[in-house]
Amino acid sequence: MRKKLFVTIILFFAFVTLGYSQNKIDFTEYDLDNGMHVILHQDKSTPIVAVTMMYHVGSKNERPDRTGFAHFFEHLMFEGSPNIPREGYFKIVQNAGGQLNANTSFDRTFYYEILPSNQLALALWLESERLLHLKIDSVGVETQRKVVIEERHQRLDNQPYGTVLEQTFSHAFKVHPYRWMPIGSAQYIDKATIPEFMDFYKTFYVPQNVTLSIAGDIDINQAKELISKYFAGIPKGTKKIYRPDVVEPPQKAEVRDTVYDNIQLPLVLQAYHIPAQGTPDYYALNMLTTILSTGQSSRLYKQVVDKEQKAIQVGSFPFALEDPGLFITYGICNAGVQANDLEASMQKELDKVKKDLITEEEFQKIRNQVKNNFVSQNATDAGVAENLAEYHVFFGNTNLINTEIERFMKVTREDIRRVADKYLTKDNRVVLYYLPKSAEKKEGK
Repeated sequence: MRKKLFVTIILFFAFVTLGYSQNKIDFTEYDLDNGMHVILHQDKSTPIVAVTMMYHVGSKNERPDRTGFAHFFEHLMFEGSPNIPREGYFKIVQNAGGQLNANTSFDRTFYYEILPSNQLALALWLESERLLHLKIDSVGVETQRKVVIEERHQRLDNQPYGTVLEQTFSHAFKVHPYRWMPIGSAQYIDKATIPEFMDFYKTFYVPQNVTLSIAGDIDINQAKELISKYFAGIPKGTKKIYRPDVVEPPQKAEVRDTVYDNIQLPLVLQAYHIPAQGTPDYYALNMLTTILSTGQSSRLYKQVVDKEQKAIQVGSFPFALEDPGLFITYGICNAGVQANDLEASMQKELDKVKKDLITEEEFQKIRNQVKNNFVSQNATDAGVAENLAEYHVFFGNTNLINTEIERFMKVTREDIRRVADKYLTKDNRVVLYYLPKSAEKKEGK
């Protein structure tokens, strides 16, 4: 018991609080003959290893009448294999003193395990098992079907403001598959058959569609031998991997709508179309959101929350995606404040950054914040492993883990004003009001 507690404590501090310097992150990367990309980073500071698998499949790879498949597989991948019983993944990793989880986005599905470094072989065996022969049968499918439908009910349908992103993306995108959320539709998951799930698995869960990224207390040569042992014999997939090439047409007029929800305070949201992640304007938009809403000294917070007291919460963020995404600003009204009144105050702050340059003092402050964020996102082995994989999969340049900060530092004050003026326009946006259901009843009278 004492040994297990000690391992848990080590894992907690390694995963949550381990500091990471700005020194260059060295890594080794190569491809197996079956197409799997491998990235290895050695960090001897703690006896921990993070093993991650990033599959280049998300909700945008789904059919419109079968949404939610990528997210469904996030759950199904824990159903075991001929050599691992149901619920075995969690028990095996936890008994070894580790932790594991997974998540799904529009663009990828990500699995990770964090274990004592002497358990590297265990992690690789577990991941190779579900890549080679995942158990897909009626028991597992029906079990996870209920789980994901219940998850949707809890996280979206029965949660105040829970559908706000779903409503935002469905209003903003008309032809691109970003118009549906990764969690998908319950009705489509209900209709899906086992052969359809098998086809999805054989199409996307193949070596040439996954990046194995490992960071931590490893010996590089030994890790290569273990990777070859567990993954080299897995055959390359034979089906064509679907990559949507549809382009969302430019929005030419403002889209406005009202959603009545089980809430007390109105919410105002504006969503503007922006370029894909990694493009020059993306970096300027990222810095724009820092000046608008990062911290209580940000413009939106100081003016709309502190000074005018129109909102209890405001924010903005670029929803960066592999294809062009959205720049979102939002606010939750203070008691007694009308949604249109809050929107007007938010708009004034947006108009200011579109018209005038931010001050030099503000500019230096956000540059420092960006530098700190860049370092902190690589503060754990798990963060390093994930970022190495993302830079490879979405940017085609793994070394951006060391150099992407240079792209941010090239952004000027003029760039920030330019992108604000270019993208934060009325015709390029969706505006949603989330209002209490009681307001709908009053309007209906």
